[in-house]
Amino acid sequence: MQKLNFNKFQFKLKSSENKTFIFSRLRKKYLLLTPEEWVRQHCVEYLVNEKHYSPHLLNEEKLVKLNDIKKRYDVVGFNKSGSIELLVECKAPNVKITQQTFDQIAQYNLKLNATYLWVTNGISHYYCQIDYQNQAYIFLKDLPAYER
Repeated sequence: MQKLNFNKFQFKLKSSENKTFIFSRLRKKYLLLTPEEWVRQHCVEYLVNEKHYSPHLLNEEKLVKLNDIKKRYDVVGFNKSGSIELLVECKAPNVKITQQTFDQIAQYNLKLNATYLWVTNGISHYYCQIDYQNQAYIFLKDLPAYER
């Protein structure tokens, strides 16, 4: 898989029938290793190892209903009170981050109301904080560490 713009993390990989699988610490099972899954698992490890999220406060690939359309978010991080603090949208490394990508995560966030958004293809990372009062995005250089 392609080298991503993250520190190096250790992953459990296995091969079966000429396919490679990666172990998801959150879903506790092996998943087909696609370029997007490679990015998603790096995001999870980054949040756990560098931003100090407990794996118990993270969730990945869950259904969200938007106007009767079923979609799946990539990763969310919850705060201590159980509200969604962070919403992450992952793309494969060869997918350009465009306005459409930001529109997608913004649409998900209409339902989820996260404080922070992170859009990444593993190479480029965009972080922002939502200012609900002024209906604005505040772009950040990095995500804040999880406050315990």
